[in-house]
Amino acid sequence: MPGPVTEGPNPLRTRIYEIVRCIPFGQVATYGQVARLAGMRGHARQVGYALHDLPEGSDVPWHRVINARGEISLRSSSGADHEQRRLLEEEGIDFGSGGRIELSRHRWRTHPVLSE
Repeated sequence: MPGPVTEGPNPLRTRIYEIVRCIPFGQVATYGQVARLAGMRGHARQVGYALHDLPEGSDVPWHRVINARGEISLRSSSGADHEQRRLLEEEGIDFGSGGRIELSRHRWRTHPVLSE
């Protein structure tokens, strides 16, 4: 399994960022869903690595990508999870009990074959 790639332009990362930019306002996608759409089935962690490495001020809406349980994944940078929740709530996304997002309501619906 490939590890994180952090140097130079990377076509897979470019594809990940293109897909994440397509997630509509008020909807979320899972890391696995983005990986499948990028042609990287089974490599959800690569999506996480790519989003983690975004430069500050990027236009990629990283906050719209969550884990398969409908939860915000903890980040290494302090407060990033709170920022992600704030941004999602500003888009009208509700967090139920236990801090989970109801994926049946808020998940980005792509082609049925590609959706989870």
